[in-house]
Amino acid sequence: MRNYHLTVFEKSGEKLLDETFPAENNDDAKKLGEKLLEEKGYSEHTHRCVSPEAKLVLFHR
Repeated sequence: MRNYHLTVFEKSGEKLLDETFPAENNDDAKKLGEKLLEEKGYSEHTHRCVSPEAKLVLFHR
């Protein structure tokens, strides 16, 4: 398992969520990230999920 980092921002730049979660690969991390965003009600907020190598896996502006 690898650790991925999910961050959600308010339009003002304030961080609303800053969470690390494990996933097998980038595809799984994208699915898990989308699920976390949905559960927490942040799907429409600006967000990003990055891999351990800092590669963008998920992004919404």
